[in-house]
Amino acid sequence: MDDWVFRVDELTKSYGDDAPLANDGITLQIRPGEVYGLLGPNGAGKSTLVKQVIGLLEPTKGSITIGPYDLVADPDHARQLCSYLPQAQMPIASFKVREAIEIAGSIRGGGGADVKRRTNELIEALDLGEWRDTLGAKLSGGVKRLVGFAMTSVWPGKLVILDEPTNDVDPLRRRMLWAEIRRLGEAGTAVLLVTHNVLEAEKSVDRLAIINEGRLIAEGTSSSLKATDSGSLRLQVMLAPGTETPALPEFVRFEGRVGHNLVSAITESDASAGIAWAQRLMAEGLAEEYALGATTLEDAYIRLTGHVSEEL
Repeated sequence: MDDWVFRVDELTKSYGDDAPLANDGITLQIRPGEVYGLLGPNGAGKSTLVKQVIGLLEPTKGSITIGPYDLVADPDHARQLCSYLPQAQMPIASFKVREAIEIAGSIRGGGGADVKRRTNELIEALDLGEWRDTLGAKLSGGVKRLVGFAMTSVWPGKLVILDEPTNDVDPLRRRMLWAEIRRLGEAGTAVLLVTHNVLEAEKSVDRLAIINEGRLIAEGTSSSLKATDSGSLRLQVMLAPGTETPALPEFVRFEGRVGHNLVSAITESDASAGIAWAQRLMAEGLAEEYALGATTLEDAYIRLTGHVSEEL
């Protein structure tokens, strides 16, 4: 299996002398059986990286390989060795769910009986049975997303690239989808998961990298990336609608706000004071609820990028 390690080495993409580098010397590797998360805010360079991996963009410099194959020198190998789920919905309007998945498996070289068996397994695992014979044009966005994942994984390549795979998917089927992503890894496939959903990634990946402004700024396990925040607690306050961000006590470190969610950090020694401050906001009608807990990957992400993910 080690013969099929996916490697990116010093990958750089420039769109011109006056433009900032879209990718700036990115180096990473994913071993077979590993689910690897690539996190970063919009515009960080994630999509540019993926486009180079699958042969849609040529790097300015650097290398991309899977095992012995050079994907830059021969992009045809990229299309053979990589399975890709883009952010955009798959064009399946004229196909029934079962047909779309089976056709995808056949195109990727799967045998008829094996593809049918695997199609049935995925339809059951993702709870798609009621839409088995429904045309794609009649499906909701979330169901289309699940069908797209099934098309990508029914006969996977050596590397499966999933770009925001849970978009539009309901919470129950998200759990099923994450379970299938893990099964891909357990079957020996290398998985590159591209997402901005930090909290979901924390539960599902083996290792991850954070990319910002074209550069890989951190890499490791979720635990190793959170190590710097040891001794801190996350204090999250749900502000009342229409409330401005309140003044923070000196012991509270502001991290970000998404909608009515105010995210901050305090030291463990200030836990009682933090609770008292949150309760005072509630008593004054400025907040509706609060939660105090251990730091998460979200906190490391905010510290490293200065961005709060869209899903807290």
